[in-house]
Amino acid sequence: MSADLSWTLEPGVLIGVAIVGGVYVTRWREVRAGNSARPAADAPVWRLCCFVGSLLCTLIALVSPIDALADQLFLMHMIQHVLLLDLVPILAILGFTKVILRPVTRAVHDLEQRAGALASPAFAVVLYVGVIWLWHVPAAYDVALRHPIVHVLEHVSFLIAGSLYWWHLLSPIRARMRLGGMGPIVYMASTKLFVGALGMGLAFAPTALYSYYVHHARVWGISAHDDQSIAGFIMAIEQSLVMGVALVVLFMRALTESEREQQRRERYEVA
Repeated sequence: MSADLSWTLEPGVLIGVAIVGGVYVTRWREVRAGNSARPAADAPVWRLCCFVGSLLCTLIALVSPIDALADQLFLMHMIQHVLLLDLVPILAILGFTKVILRPVTRAVHDLEQRAGALASPAFAVVLYVGVIWLWHVPAAYDVALRHPIVHVLEHVSFLIAGSLYWWHLLSPIRARMRLGGMGPIVYMASTKLFVGALGMGLAFAPTALYSYYVHHARVWGISAHDDQSIAGFIMAIEQSLVMGVALVVLFMRALTESEREQQRRERYEVA
């Protein structure tokens, strides 16, 4: 069977990406052209590039040939999940600054107050791990592949879980339940190790676990078992790489914040 390299060009995805991109670019330009004393710092170009990168990753995951190939190869479906769970939320959140988010900051704080425990980092960890493990139960995975509506629900749940998880680490506005000290390290380790373990379990499983791929015509000469093993390694390696890079970034940010705090204390003492 030949590989399906077609673009799906789902209208809902294209319209949604266009609307979100238009709203963001409009706000970014407002900050750049506003009365801010530091427009280049409040809305830097690299933030715009991050957000645009998030939209491009969304399109790659949902309308490019990766989406079509996901119905034929487990490894392509895993790449799709990696994009939606981690890269899309990370780049989107990095696209924001406090000033860019200022129109919705109060609404975000109000939502956190109303959500209670659901807005805590602990819930984000449980949701992130739970969503990934649940959708990789063979019965749930096969149902998602065979029913388009369930498949859309799967993708939406990945976006929600990933966005909430990374918000606690990368949000530019101070959250009610903020991770401090060793919190980010514990937060990431408790999540990535569980997900990495799932990836290694898939990589070294003695048999192919997903009947949809077992009974589907194979492409590129990759067997269902090898396909599953490669997908498992993709999950495990991606989780390790993301955790390593994120911890370095968080460490550098902590050093910067510590330096700024020291400078504030010194100015206060002089005053």
